[in-house]
Amino acid sequence: MDSKEKDIVFSEAVKAGKRIYYLDVKQSRNGDRYISITESKKIVEGEAADNPHISFEKHKIFLYKEDFDKFATALNKVIDFVRRAGQTLPSHQPSTHSESSTTSKLHLSDVDLHLDIDF
Repeated sequence: MDSKEKDIVFSEAVKAGKRIYYLDVKQSRNGDRYISITESKKIVEGEAADNPHISFEKHKIFLYKEDFDKFATALNKVIDFVRRAGQTLPSHQPSTHSESSTTSKLHLSDVDLHLDIDF
């Protein structure tokens, strides 16, 4: 384990197409814990037959414990806005306005994401 991985005390990864999101809980030298969110995107340069060069573009965000509540509140607001603005999950049902399809759409759009982080 290299020195950058030693300070990781918990980690989750989310695979999303060509991207992977890493949510790492890290511990600083003074014992404080914080969250490091990394987006890693696979970049392929060249053609498959030409032995392409593969690299990864990474972007990081560091979230400190004094900002957890504010960040979680803002994230929930943004997700709720997108869901209420007509961003519904794809349906395999014909597009009718029956009571059951309306109810299921409302139910899905009212789901909130809650982040409870205790240290």
